[in-house]
Amino acid sequence: MNSRTLVAAGLSAIATIAGASAASAQNRVKFDYWYGLTGQLGEVMALHCKRFNDSQTRFEAVCTGQGGYDKAEQNTIAAFRSRQHPTIVQIYDAGTVNFMLSGATYNAVNFVKDFNMKVKWDDFFPGISNYYATSKGEMWSFPYNSSTALLYFNKDHFAKVGQNEAPKTIESWFDTVRKIKAGGHAETGFCFDFDTWMPLEQFSAIHNLPIATRNNGYDGLDAEMTFNKTKFADYMKDWKKLLDEGAAKIQTAQTGKTILQAFADGSCSTMLSSVANHGVMHSTAKQGLNWGVGMLPVYAGTERKNSLVGGASLWVMAGKSKEEYEAAAAFLDFVLSTPEVKWMPTVTGYIPITQSAFKALDNEGFYGQPDKQGREIAMQSLTFTPPTPISRGIRLGNFTQIRAEIRSELEAAFTGKKDMQAALDEAVSRSNGILRRFEQTFRGKQLP
Repeated sequence: MNSRTLVAAGLSAIATIAGASAASAQNRVKFDYWYGLTGQLGEVMALHCKRFNDSQTRFEAVCTGQGGYDKAEQNTIAAFRSRQHPTIVQIYDAGTVNFMLSGATYNAVNFVKDFNMKVKWDDFFPGISNYYATSKGEMWSFPYNSSTALLYFNKDHFAKVGQNEAPKTIESWFDTVRKIKAGGHAETGFCFDFDTWMPLEQFSAIHNLPIATRNNGYDGLDAEMTFNKTKFADYMKDWKKLLDEGAAKIQTAQTGKTILQAFADGSCSTMLSSVANHGVMHSTAKQGLNWGVGMLPVYAGTERKNSLVGGASLWVMAGKSKEEYEAAAAFLDFVLSTPEVKWMPTVTGYIPITQSAFKALDNEGFYGQPDKQGREIAMQSLTFTPPTPISRGIRLGNFTQIRAEIRSELEAAFTGKKDMQAALDEAVSRSNGILRRFEQTFRGKQLP
């Protein structure tokens, strides 16, 4: 056989293999997965899909970003009505009760049994599983990307006023930021925006304070908001006092910089943010910025409790074929396997959601790496105590809308348009209106 014949035979073989590969790809069972994360974290979601698709040849995840958590929830609900919905969707913590009562999901407990999945429910951290569990302790969705809140602080600014560690009490924190501002060591000692997750939800959890009756809604749809009458009201008044003194500053995209940008460039000494942004800080902080993280401070005399889990879980939607569900089960088994749960913290600031993955990372020295140091504090915060009926989470209908109402009223108070107490009272009134409408919509239904 001459060389030309050999080349032709080789090309023919390659073409045959390529054709077979293409045919195999075409024969894969496809299913749709929608995710809410955007930006760098959205890129990680797409990469996780690619890792699954590259790991086998039977199934294919068709993954589509929805442009934000809110949109992922809204788009899925709208798509379900027209039967154009995905098989799996990433829904953030605030959407849990909406999906539990929607009648549009295939609950995770049954799904695991029906498709012989490998999920070990008791391997999830209790602080994570309790947030998503029913009253019977059953998980109706699969925890996926999880986080909690931390205090980020500029170590050099703190050292200049005689502080060498993260403050443990709110009084110490506020005293330090006042000294930093008074000494001219930073443009501001504390920068904040109008997000409610850190100041309301996390603060209330670690102080074991309800934001609503009925154990934050877990015990029934007739819950009413109460945060305007707890220590949270004093906390917000203390923030306003810092702002009026010039020791704190509002930082939003509308003011020219977000809190992350202000902290990263050194103009802001402290901020409250998610551990998910730990990696972002390492990649965006100006050269030489010396910073660290600590657990959220509590008021002196407080018996501290665990902080809340944030992030999202994966929901399986009803109304799909057996083949799509088999593909979805394979995907979920893949992303929840220990190697993949370990992988997530290496490319994001998210915490490992299972105890086995955390132990493996810890044993491998992950948290001793210079750019990972401090992330273990998030685990300490989340597991500081066993969850109480208050610190396990929040289960309120249309909570996304409630957050928006509270955010709006906080903005009015911090910008001087309203008295803080009046703003909080109005936020409670508007939020209760949302709860009553939700209760009416699901009249006769009970939380699982």
